[in-house]
Amino acid sequence: MARKPFTSSTREIPEVSGVPQHIAIIMDGNGRWARKRFMPRVAGHGKGVESVRAVIRACMAKGVSHLTLFAFSSENWRRPADEVSFLMQLFMRSLQKEIDRLHENGIRFRVIGELSRFEPGLVDMIRRAEDLTARNERLTLTIAANYGGRWDILQAVERMLAKNPERRSGFTEEDLNAELSLNYGPEPDLFIRTGGEQRISNFLLWQLAYSELYFTDTLWPDFDEKALDLAIASYRSRERRFGRTSEQLCDSEKSAKQEEASRDSADHA
Repeated sequence: MARKPFTSSTREIPEVSGVPQHIAIIMDGNGRWARKRFMPRVAGHGKGVESVRAVIRACMAKGVSHLTLFAFSSENWRRPADEVSFLMQLFMRSLQKEIDRLHENGIRFRVIGELSRFEPGLVDMIRRAEDLTARNERLTLTIAANYGGRWDILQAVERMLAKNPERRSGFTEEDLNAELSLNYGPEPDLFIRTGGEQRISNFLLWQLAYSELYFTDTLWPDFDEKALDLAIASYRSRERRFGRTSEQLCDSEKSAKQEEASRDSADHA
């Protein structure tokens, strides 16, 4: 099955279905979950890995094609050194433990972000995992690590100009889209942030232009399939107009139903 090319929601109206094609999540609240239980912050990060597994399983069951998880931002280096070190070790251990299982389940694994600050052994492990799963198509799981939305746009501009140094103007959205970190998938339909905060925090700034935003007080270690169902139910209740009026959207849906009815009649003729 050929993968669909990246499309821009500001240039084309994407298909809308009851199940989001792409879900992006900021997994917030691990430290607070641990503190509420008088445990060290790192215990919350360990517990959060279980929620990652649960959400991956739920997305596969629901037919979601892309899941992007914000694991470590470019600003997270400001955290205490021991916590950063634990997160790096947790990432490596989880990758070692889970990659074969991801591959067996047909999951394509990708990591986006500036990896130059990571240990060479971790970078090598990431690249080998990406190569192993490169042809899988059941679900694309992307981990954003040392990622920032502004970094993403800047590096895309630099790559775009490097490919076409003679051009200083006249670039299109498509030119820039091709150089962004998530150029291999559709824009997120649904953005979820757990933990009660209501901000995007430098995550996928370009790609979230027309995503539906969902914020929940649920802390990430408590986020499970039922919590994901609530987020998707909220998504389904939204009117996704992409700049159109409600009347235009209604007319478009009527036309689509009429075309479908006509095809069904022709098939049974």
